Amino acid sequence: MKKSNGAALIPIYVFLVLYLGLGILFEYVLKIPMGFYNIPIVVAFMVAIFVACLQNRKVSFDEKLQIMANGLTDKNIITMLLIFLTAGIFVGVVGRSSAESVAYFMLSIIPARFSVAVLFVVACFVSTAMGTSVGTITLLTPIGVAVADASGFNLPLCVASIMGGAMFGDNLSFISDTTIAACNGQGCAMKDKFRANFWIAFPAAIVTLIVILVKSFNTEIGGVVQHDYNMIQIIPYVLVLIGGIVGFNVFVVLIVGIVSGSIIMLATGQTAAVDLLTNMGSGAAGMFETSMVAVLVAAMCSLIREYGGFEALLSAIKKVFKGDKGGQLGIGLLVGAMDIATANNTVAIVMANPIAKEMAEDYGISPKRSASLLDTFSCIFQGIIPYGAQMLVAISAVSELGHEISAFQIIPNLFYPILLLVSSLVWMLIRSNDKPHMAKRR
Repeated sequence: MKKSNGAALIPIYVFLVLYLGLGILFEYVLKIPMGFYNIPIVVAFMVAIFVACLQNRKVSFDEKLQIMANGLTDKNIITMLLIFLTAGIFVGVVGRSSAESVAYFMLSIIPARFSVAVLFVVACFVSTAMGTSVGTITLLTPIGVAVADASGFNLPLCVASIMGGAMFGDNLSFISDTTIAACNGQGCAMKDKFRANFWIAFPAAIVTLIVILVKSFNTEIGGVVQHDYNMIQIIPYVLVLIGGIVGFNVFVVLIVGIVSGSIIMLATGQTAAVDLLTNMGSGAAGMFETSMVAVLVAAMCSLIREYGGFEALLSAIKKVFKGDKGGQLGIGLLVGAMDIATANNTVAIVMANPIAKEMAEDYGISPKRSASLLDTFSCIFQGIIPYGAQMLVAISAVSELGHEISAFQIIPNLFYPILLLVSSLVWMLIRSNDKPHMAKRR
């Protein structure tokens, strides 16, 4: 066992100070729109790695390069990168028209009084199928604004319902980058993590739906939203959802989605062949930064582990969190803290992964449970923080349509993330440890 060394964690502190500090400066001092997302996160990680390389002079630079290279040889890292890129291609193929078709179809067949509930349910479905909360919010927020204008529903409620549904899918989707990162980082099958997550997320979603319906019945309805839609375009989403739930290999599922989506988009005249290829490239390119972050974090964490940083962190955590339930809460708060600092739930999971894996082994927590905790708690925090991409994109979309809304108007209506936290804590208390015999002595 490596000697505990708290100083080995300095690269993480450097990254957090750089990213969080510049984010606050850009967003709140310089008033730069989407300030947190104007910071080159890859550069911030490069600086952190440079700091790590300056530490521990007993290890030569060549040896440090080898340590980092060894960290990248993990099968899970390669798998994660390939899934990221394939998922990006799928999203590039199906585009926004498929998601809009789902929304307008549901709004056309369900009474106007239930419009906000429809927005929540559609956001749940679309984000689960697309694997992106930000993409879902981008697509559905204009529809939410139209619903608020036509029906008389409170605009913050409409936007918050879309955001809540988007985080539901981000947490459960088989092709979400958070799911990919959590499952591969913890070494569990996606279907196992889905099953562990479902019984936490589903009750929270049901209660959220009930709350939305109660508020809806207290609203005087004005009109309805009508728009053309094409139901055949949702077939790729359905195929991906079914394939993921059944447990087919994720690459097979995504390829089926890409092929079916390509055929449908070409056959319905939604896109030309050349544009389809361009969209595929754009979709994959959208995952480049996330993929690079995964590589850099793996390299940085390899050095931190070698220097004894993880031992120091685990030792500190064990002093606070006792027993398997304490260990689960510790994992949740660990990734939550990372998310607050980075405002990016995927990056938070990637950063927390190696530490959480060692915690899971130490506390006897199964890989599917630790993956579920990472994904769930990162989504809880990401769904609420006022400077997260989800919140900023929603506000920006509303603003572009000539309306004004603030994060602090939306947050009181974010029922799903709060209820997901409650559901997670309740499940943590009532669920017995599924690997008690494997817990190490503490």
